[in-house]
Amino acid sequence: MFNFEDANKKSKEAMDTMMKSYSAMTKAFQAIATEAADYSKKSFEDSIAHVEKLSSVKSVEAALELQTGYVKSAYEGYVSEATKIGEMYADLAKGAYKPYEAPVAKATAAAKAAVAA
Repeated sequence: MFNFEDANKKSKEAMDTMMKSYSAMTKAFQAIATEAADYSKKSFEDSIAHVEKLSSVKSVEAALELQTGYVKSAYEGYVSEATKIGEMYADLAKGAYKPYEAPVAKATAAAKAAVAA
């Protein structure tokens, strides 16, 4: 027979799990957005500073040297930031899944027990 109390309890557990996952995802997306905005601001400021330095250079050789250094620095910064944001997305996925670990393990154990019986 259908038990409303059990159904209500399961529904509440599922909603709580979903809300925990949603909360973790929201916090992670906010951290990623903040990190991306900070990097964009820093990158823009670095570009402005580079153009100012470049405009005061007197020779082509000095300009090429300055440009080469800037491109190398900008590339290294980009790779570092991309790696950091990639790790943040991986952490987001782990954090979003974490609330589901216990219910999934419980369901898997119940399914294995049912098959064994």
